[in-house]
Amino acid sequence: MKYYLVAGEASGDLHGANLMKALKLEDPNAKFRYFGGDKMQAEGGELVKHYADMAFMGFTEVLFNLRTIFRNLKICKADILAYQPDALILIDFPGFNLKIAEFAKEQGIKVCYYISPKVWAWNQKRVLKIKRIVDQMFCILPFEVDFYKEWGMEVNYVGNPLLDEIEQFVPNPNFRADNQLGDQPIVALLPGSRKQEIERLLPDMLAVVDQFPDYQFVIGAAPTFTEQYYQQYINGRPANLVFSQTYQLLHHAHAALVASGTATLETALFKVPQVVLYRGGNVSVAIARLLVKIRFISLVNLIMDREVVKELIQEDCNATLIAQNLKLVTEGTGRAKMLADYEELGVKMGTAGASQRTARLIVAKLSS
Repeated sequence: MKYYLVAGEASGDLHGANLMKALKLEDPNAKFRYFGGDKMQAEGGELVKHYADMAFMGFTEVLFNLRTIFRNLKICKADILAYQPDALILIDFPGFNLKIAEFAKEQGIKVCYYISPKVWAWNQKRVLKIKRIVDQMFCILPFEVDFYKEWGMEVNYVGNPLLDEIEQFVPNPNFRADNQLGDQPIVALLPGSRKQEIERLLPDMLAVVDQFPDYQFVIGAAPTFTEQYYQQYINGRPANLVFSQTYQLLHHAHAALVASGTATLETALFKVPQVVLYRGGNVSVAIARLLVKIRFISLVNLIMDREVVKELIQEDCNATLIAQNLKLVTEGTGRAKMLADYEELGVKMGTAGASQRTARLIVAKLSS
C-alpha cells in the first residue's frame, strides 16, 4: 500500500521514521512519500519537502511567514492528489496538518493522525472538526483518551513513541573522546531545533557558564545549522558543540537546560535533572496567555499533573534565574527529588511499542 506522511518538525521526523520502519514490517509492500526530514529519508521512499522549511514558532512568526506556509500547503495538496495514497498519515504539527486533513477527507483519502494535536490546551471545540475529518486518531498521552471521550470521540492510545527510540539507543563509550570532551560532569544545553528558539534561549544558557567552573557545557546542535552559526553565540566561552547526538549527550549528562518541547520528556526519560526554558515573541506569548488553559508547558509536568521540573517562561527566562535553578538540579535535595519523580514518570509512560501498535492498527483498518 502507499502511504503519504506529513511531519513538520524534528520530533515528527523522528516519530515518522519509526512509524515507517514499523509499517514496513506490517506491510512488506509499503511505499512512502512524505514531508519530513533526514531520519524519514533514511527509511526510504521520497522526501518532498524538508521540515527545516516549514517550522515556524509562535503566532507572530506564523503571520510573518504566511506566504511560505500557504505555498507549502499548496505543494502538499497537489502532491497528495498526484500520489493518491491509500492512507495519509499526519504527525502532530496541527496548524498545517489539520488543513491537509480537511483537504484529504474531501478527496476521499483515508486520514490517520499520529500524535494528537494539543486540543486539550486551547480551543477545545476543534475536536468537533477533528471528529469530522480524521478517520483514526492515535494518542500518545494517557489523559488524552478521557479528554476525547468527553467529546464523544473514540481514539486509540498507543503509548509514547519516544520510548521506541530510546529502547533502540546504543550508548557510545567513546562519546567524550570522540567529541574532545574532558572528564568534568556535563551540563547539556538543548536550545531547540528552530532558529527562533536558538536565538532567544542560547545566549542566556551560555551566560551562566562561568558560574559553574566544575562543569563542562555541551550544546546539542541541530543538523540544520552550521558550526559557524552556533559559534556566534558561544563567542569564545568554554562550551562545546555536538551535532546529531542528543541521546548520546543526554546519556552522559549530569544536568540540562532544555527548550520547552519534546526534548523535556526525552531528558526526563534519560533521567537527567533539568530546567525547562521558554521565550517567545511578546505578542505571541500575550495571545497564548489569553488562550491557553493549561497549568504547565513541559510534557513532564503535564503528564505528572504537578511541577516536577522548573519552568522558566518569558521574563523569568533570564540568566539569573537559570543559574539559580541549575544549581538546584546539579546537586542537593532538589536533584534527588527530581530523580525520584522521574521514576514515577517512567511507570506512567509504560513500555515501548507505540510505532508497532500504530502501524498494526493502520494496516488492519486499510485491510478490512
